[in-house]
Amino acid sequence: MNFTLLIIINGIFINNFILSQFLGICPFLGVSKKTETALGMGIAVIFVMGVASVVTYALNLLLIAAKIEYMQTIVFILVVAGLIQILEIVLKKFTPALYSALGVYLPLITTNCAVLGVAIMNVTSLARQSLFYAFLNGVAGGAGFTVAILIMAGIREKMQTSDIPEPFKGFPITLITASLMAMSFAAFSSFSF
Repeated sequence: MNFTLLIIINGIFINNFILSQFLGICPFLGVSKKTETALGMGIAVIFVMGVASVVTYALNLLLIAAKIEYMQTIVFILVVAGLIQILEIVLKKFTPALYSALGVYLPLITTNCAVLGVAIMNVTSLARQSLFYAFLNGVAGGAGFTVAILIMAGIREKMQTSDIPEPFKGFPITLITASLMAMSFAAFSSFSF
């Protein structure tokens, strides 16, 4: 139970993919204008990271058994791309409003290095001990992504009504905000394990 809690805290706060490892910045900056779309993206990333963690963990065992573990990255990319296609079809069918709100950023999950990063981390870190820990690490990493993107979306919505000097309006203040968030999350790094 203690190790399970450590994986969750590590994925959300200590090794947050966006604010500590700087992976997945493109959808973080692109979809964080509104909390509704940020939440939709966060849920999609949690789903993709969780399922990708399970599938890539199992496929990695097969790659090791076949002595072709050098193919990990290629296989992991193909798995992530396939999962995104399935997610895109499901969202288009059941929630067309969210599908159109996410726009181009939904297919960008395919190239989101945070998803590939969690798959690789699961076979190289402490999460490689079991399928459950790999899945938990993927879901916690997705939850960390969601926490970061929701915080950013809330701040960006507030900034729309704030008095910001002209040179900082738009993307510059967004980057400054992201850097301040990253510095605040760096405080958690002293608790790493």
